Amino acid sequence: MADAAELRARTRDLLTAHPPAGMDRTAFLRARFDAGLAWVHYPRGLGGLDAPRALQSVVDTELAAAGAPDNDPRRIGIGLGMAAPTLLAHGSDEVKHRFLRPLWVGDEVWCQLFSEPGAGSDLAALATRAVRDGDDWIVTGQKVWTSSAHTARWAILLARTDPGLPKHQGITYFVCDMTDPGVEVRPLRQITGEAEFNEVFLTGVRIPDRHRLGAVGEGWRVARTTLMNERVSIGGRRQPREGGMLGPVCRTWRERPELRTHDLHQRLLALWVEAEAARLAGERLAQGLAAGMPGPEGSAMKLFFARLHQEISALEVELLGTEGLLYDDWTLRRPELVDFTGREAGYRYLRAKGNSIEGGTSEVLLNIIAERVLGLPSEPRDDKDIAWKDLAR
Repeated sequence: MADAAELRARTRDLLTAHPPAGMDRTAFLRARFDAGLAWVHYPRGLGGLDAPRALQSVVDTELAAAGAPDNDPRRIGIGLGMAAPTLLAHGSDEVKHRFLRPLWVGDEVWCQLFSEPGAGSDLAALATRAVRDGDDWIVTGQKVWTSSAHTARWAILLARTDPGLPKHQGITYFVCDMTDPGVEVRPLRQITGEAEFNEVFLTGVRIPDRHRLGAVGEGWRVARTTLMNERVSIGGRRQPREGGMLGPVCRTWRERPELRTHDLHQRLLALWVEAEAARLAGERLAQGLAAGMPGPEGSAMKLFFARLHQEISALEVELLGTEGLLYDDWTLRRPELVDFTGREAGYRYLRAKGNSIEGGTSEVLLNIIAERVLGLPSEPRDDKDIAWKDLAR
C-alpha cells in the first residue's frame, strides 16, 4: 500500500515527465490517471494505487502548487460522485476499464436516470420497463429532473425488469448510452429561467446486457450505493471558512454598512455559526469516508445543507432590499454546471429552492435519519410485499 512519501514522489515524477505548463490539459489528466494519482484509494490500473483515501490531499497539494489543471469536478460531478463509486462497487472488469478513465478525465459526462413523473419521492415505484431480448435489454419509459442530460454521453439508469415482484425486488441497474436511438432529451425550464434539468424519454432503447450493474433484480441494492454517495457529494463537500453561499452575503455585509440592521446582524451571526458547524461536520464526514463507504451520515449533511442554503440566500435578498429583487437574465439557457457564487443574489435565492428536492427530498432524508441513525420504527407500509403490478396507481 502506498504511503505519503511514495505518493509525493510519484506526483513529482508525474510533474517532471509531464510538465503541465507545456502540454495539453486533457493529455496531462490522462497521464495523471495512468500514474494512479486520480483517486489514490481506487485499485491500481483504475486511476489509483490502493492507498488510504485520506492521502489524496498529498497528491492534490503537490499538483496545486505546480499549477496543474484539475478535471473540472463541478461539470462532471454526477460521474465523479455517483457513477464512479457505483461502477467500482458493482461493475465488471470490462465496465470499470471502459468507463472510469474517460469519466475521471472529463472526456465523457454522466447523468442519472432515476426520478420519474409517476414515482415522485418513492423512487422504488418507478415504471420504466426493461425487457430482455437476447443479449440486450429494450427499455421504454420516462425520466425527469435529469441534470446534465443535454451534455451527457452516459447515464446510470434504473428500470423495472419484473413487475410481478414487490417494487424493491423487480428493479435492475444499467448503464445507458445517451446517444443511442430512442433517447430523447427535452429541457425543463426552472424558476431561474435556466434549464439545467431535463426530461428524458426512452423509446425502445437497446442496452447490452454487459452494461448491467449487479444481478438482474438487484438494482435497488446497487442504487443504494449511488444514493449514499450522491448525498455525500451534495452535502458533504469540503468548504473553506465562509465558503459557498455564505461568502457573498458576508462580503456584502462588510462592504456595505448602510444595509445593516440589528435584526439582520443577529440572523447573520446565527447562520455563520451554523455554516461553520456544517463545515466542521463535513470535515469529519470526509475523514470517516477514508475508513469505508458512506453511511446515513451523508443524508444528515445533505438535509442540513439544503436548509442552510435556503436561509442564507433569503437573508442575502433581504439584506440587499430592492437590489435583491433584480435579476440579470431570464433567457432560457442550458448550462453545463450550477454556479451558486458566480451569479447575483436573486439567482442564489431561486436556485436554492431546489436543494430540498434534488438528491432526495428533505422529507425522505428525515425518514432515513429517523430509521437508520436514530433507530426509530419505520412508518407503516402496505405495499412492501405486494407485486408492483398490483399496486394502486
